[in-house]
Amino acid sequence: MGNATSAKGWKPSTGAEEKKFSKSGYDITPLTAEERAAAANPLPRMAQHVVLEHGTERPFSGTTVNGYKHDNKQRGTYVCALGDLPLFSSDTKFDSEVVDNSIAFMPRTEVLCARSGAHLGHVFDDGPAPTGKRYCMNAAALKFIPEGQEIPKAFKP
Repeated sequence: MGNATSAKGWKPSTGAEEKKFSKSGYDITPLTAEERAAAANPLPRMAQHVVLEHGTERPFSGTTVNGYKHDNKQRGTYVCALGDLPLFSSDTKFDSEVVDNSIAFMPRTEVLCARSGAHLGHVFDDGPAPTGKRYCMNAAALKFIPEGQEIPKAFKP
C-alpha cells in the first residue's frame, strides 16, 4: 500500500487539483483544509494531538482510534485515523525494541499520510531486510480493519 509521504511533501488541496492515485490505485488526492478539519473533529484528543500537532505516544502504550492495543496480533489492515486511507498490512508489522532516539547519529524522517497529511510517526534506516527501514508508528494515528472487514470504499482502487 505505502500511502505515506515525508513531512515536506504534503499540503492541503484547494479542491481544484486533479485526482492523484498511489501505485496500488488508492486515491491520495490531498484533503482540503475543511475536509481535514471535519475528519479530525470526532477523533479522541490523543489522536488529534498526534495527527495534527505531530505528537508522540509513549513507547508500547498506544491504542488505535477504534480500540486495538499497540501489540495487536490480528491480521488486517491499518488505515490512517484521519480519513481512513489504507497504509499497511499487519503482515508487514514486526516486533522491535525501544531505541534511544536521542542518539545524535540516528536521523529520523517524519511519516505523514499522503491524503490527510496526518503525522503517523517516524522512519529510521536501522530496520530489517529487505528495506532496512524501521517505521515507528503511533497507534493513536491509526485505525485497524480486521481481515474480512471491508476497507472504506472511498479509497478502494
